[in-house]
Amino acid sequence: MNGIADIGPWQLALCLVFTLTAGAASMAHGLGLGRDLLVGTVRTFAQLFLMGYVLKFVFRLDMAAPVIGLFLIMVGAATHIIRGRIKQKNIPIALPTFTAMFVSYFAMSVVVTGVIVDADPWWKPQYFIPLAGMIVGNAMTAIAISLERLFSDLKAHRNEVEMRLALGATPAEASDGFVAEAIRAGMIPSINSLMGVGIVFLPGMMTGQILAGADPLVSIRYQIVVMLMLVASVAVGSVIVVRLVRNRCFGKAQELLVR
Repeated sequence: MNGIADIGPWQLALCLVFTLTAGAASMAHGLGLGRDLLVGTVRTFAQLFLMGYVLKFVFRLDMAAPVIGLFLIMVGAATHIIRGRIKQKNIPIALPTFTAMFVSYFAMSVVVTGVIVDADPWWKPQYFIPLAGMIVGNAMTAIAISLERLFSDLKAHRNEVEMRLALGATPAEASDGFVAEAIRAGMIPSINSLMGVGIVFLPGMMTGQILAGADPLVSIRYQIVVMLMLVASVAVGSVIVVRLVRNRCFGKAQELLVR
């Protein structure tokens, strides 16, 4: 077979069997996930087809500004999703999360595409957008896990934190242990992926390149770059965002604001 096999509309529709299977499992066990599965499936179709048309347009333009603009939208969407997943609504997390993700992941994406992959120019959309998208997507999940863990720990150990503050500890000193646990929780999925890649599973980028007819050894080199950049991006994002948000968990009188 030459090139990648095309997937037609009927074959895509057949994939809905997988969603129906998940929905049946949810109903059988009373999980209440039917609506989320339905919305998630519709969004998957809509968002990916929309992104496909956007990418064709951006690739045709071949200019830096649309590439950076698309990256900005991706970070904004990731921040919005993180905000929606966090139950603690009285602590403002959107601005520090967006700022930390945009600055750190933009710099990391430039290094990966311009230095390691050696794309010329560094913003070449065929390289920058998918690699930056993987960084933002993986970090989004890690940051959401880290923040949820931080808030739940501060809430569960409220008396302990307040006792430390009463004894003269600063907010940072009173919460350092919970910050470390939150960052660790966010990094565990990425570290598990490092342990299992190539044995337990073949990652998406490598699989896509092989399906497109690329040499598996070339695909492996790209995947190694991706795996290492992802674990670094998760670590950097979790550390910066959790520490910035931790500062917002305490008021002017150093009182704990997490409820």
